[in-house]
Formats: sequence, C-alpha cells, structure tokens
Amino acid sequence: MFLFLRSVKELKPGEKWKRLFDKAWPYYRNWFLKEGYTARKPYLTSRLKLEEYMPELTPIYEQLMELAGGGDLAARFLSHWCPPPYMTACSQLAWNKSPNNYFLIRNYDYSPKLFEGIQLYSNWNKKVIGISDGIWGLLDGINEDGLVISLTFGGRRAVGEGFGIPLILRYALETCSATDEAIQVFKKTPSHMSYNITILDSAGKYVTLFVSPDKETVVLDYPIGTNHQAVIDWEDYAVLTETRERLAFLETCLHNPFETKETLLRKFLNRPLYSRKFEKSFGTLYTSIYNATDKSCSVHWPEKSIHQNFKHFTETKTEVSLGSRFSGKLTL
Repeated sequence: MFLFLRSVKELKPGEKWKRLFDKAWPYYRNWFLKEGYTARKPYLTSRLKLEEYMPELTPIYEQLMELAGGGDLAARFLSHWCPPPYMTACSQLAWNKSPNNYFLIRNYDYSPKLFEGIQLYSNWNKKVIGISDGIWGLLDGINEDGLVISLTFGGRRAVGEGFGIPLILRYALETCSATDEAIQVFKKTPSHMSYNITILDSAGKYVTLFVSPDKETVVLDYPIGTNHQAVIDWEDYAVLTETRERLAFLETCLHNPFETKETLLRKFLNRPLYSRKFEKSFGTLYTSIYNATDKSCSVHWPEKSIHQNFKHFTETKTEVSLGSRFSGKLTL
C-alpha cells in the first residue's frame, strides 16, 4: 500500500488551498461531528476565542472561511477551538552540537488513513514551510527566520477547553522569530490536550515544553520529546507506543560524541524510533529534518527523500510504499 505527500506552494490563500479543503472537508466533517453537532462549540464562541488568542491569524481565518464557502460548520472547524480529541505517537530531537548546522529531526507516527499528506509553503504573516494538519494547522515546520517547531502527543487523557495544537504551532511560526518568543505563545494559548513541543531557533537555542489543558506549561532546557511528560500518566498507551524506550534511545544518541546528522537520520529510519504499527495507528508516516541554520527542510522515508527551502521549492507528489502489511485508504 502507498502513502502520498504533495508539496504545494501558495503564498496567499487561494484556489490551491480551496482544492485541498474541498477534498479533505468530507472526512474532517465526519470526524468533527463524531460526538454530535452540539458537542462542538458555537461559531461565535470559536471566533471570539481565535480573535482573543491569535489576533494576527484572524484575517487569514476570514479568507479561509470565504474560500471554504462560509458555512457555519466549516467556520467552527477552522477555528480549531475545542475539537474532538486525537492522539499521535512521534519522536523528536533538536540538535545544536554541530557548529552552523542546527537542526530538528522528528518522526511522525499516526494512522495513514488520517494523514493529510500536504507539505505547504505559505507566506501569510511570514514565510512558512510545514506539514499540514487540520487544513491550516501544522504538525511541524520552519519559518523564514529559522524558527523550527514540532509536536508530539503528551500521553495524557485530560481534555479541556483550548485550541487544537496544530493551529497553535502555526500561530507561533507565523508570529515569532526566536525560541523565547515561541515559548510565550504556548504559555498563553490554551491547548485542548497534552502535547510535548520542541522548539529550535537559528541561534541554536532549544527547549521542550510540556503543554496541558489542566496544568501550567512546563519549560525544559531539553531537546527531546516522545510521548510522556514528567511522569507516565497513561501506562497502557506508554507501553503501546514504547515512549520510555524511545526516550532512552534518544538520550543515548544525545550523549554520543560521534553522532552526526547522517547517523541520526539512519537511526530515525530504524527501530526503535521507526514504527511499522500502521494497523494500530502508530506507524511512522515520515521523518522530517528542519535546518534552522540554512532554513531548509527535508522529508525522508527508508527508500526516498525530498528536499526543499524557501528559495527553491518544488511542487511535487511523492509516493511512498508502506509495505504489504497495511491495507486501507491512506490519505484524505
């Protein structure tokens, strides 16, 4: 079976984004309503929350709503305010040990049935390249200033009032230039679930944040994120995703004096970091590397890769084999 990643460049919201929305919306609509229509917050509440916490994104939101047809349900969905709960696995590591070669590398582990499969280059408030989720949110990305951000699920079942984390990540990349600025975004903007956010900037400063809907954001001078926070809150999930084992492995890599970008990539493309648990919705869909120094990015799989930057971005469709063990619909 195959997965597809489409690299799309559209600097301002337009017909390309509309085509992406039209294709993905039927699936997102079913997901958004899976708990019932009244389980989601009303449009006015959702819009006011967006204006309160992310005012710089409000003009973009209005443009996207218009492109989406202006319907109430789509507008509520696009606000990302209090969406249904969702979980991923993932591993990530920020690296600043190589002079003038600071980068963040991550694996995204999720169900291939629910993967948008879009790498988007936009210029809304800033130039940003990242992997899309929620049609205008991001799973990971880099902006023109060399700020890099990536997320993993935090391994907690708590759900509260807040935004879907992909939109908060997008907001930070749209408005921040350095790690310290991005920290403040995640501290002040409520997230509806728990996530671990790793941030790296062009000066080589990294942090990992523990973001939760029911606790204060914790800021750690630490470059690694897997799928638990200070303690294991959800033992069955921790065992299923092997979050302890991946964290220990990454800590070994961090302290290896011979580690390089190339050796780390090989390790991310193999066990224990690389997962083939596609049938359990925790298979590795891609490995991405964002270079904060030269402001480039690449997406990798065991047998192929694509490379992009802000000066030379190629619109392309990449087909990747997941092997014969998985069957099903692989992209939205």
